[in-house]
Amino acid sequence: MKLKITVDDKTYEVDVEVAEDDQPSSAGVPYYAAPGRVSVPSPLPPPPMPGAGNGEAVADESKVCRSPIAGIVVRINAQIGQDIQPNDQLLVLEAMKMETNITSPGKGKVKLIKVGVGDPVQTSMVLVEFE
Repeated sequence: MKLKITVDDKTYEVDVEVAEDDQPSSAGVPYYAAPGRVSVPSPLPPPPMPGAGNGEAVADESKVCRSPIAGIVVRINAQIGQDIQPNDQLLVLEAMKMETNITSPGKGKVKLIKVGVGDPVQTSMVLVEFE
């Protein structure tokens, strides 16, 4: 079967072989066909993650620790109320089967830990707040 397809105002004539199964595989994405036109809707954006604080505005950046990478929390070493020193290990993230130690940016006391073990985190997400 021959079809004429127009893409970016250029028309192409193509030969198409019809498979035995007349139901095309759309991989879960609906499609719509009309004479001479085929339209595939773009995939839906992923839903926002609960508790995700990407780009969350804070009054004092020195009072937070942000994630340098996207990953999964595998361990939390800090506790609320704990006094910390610069470079103390706060938690560990896993990304692409590699673990990344997240350390304290300065001296302070842990006020709030905004993630739990197993939580997915995004780059720049606030992980820990300090007093």
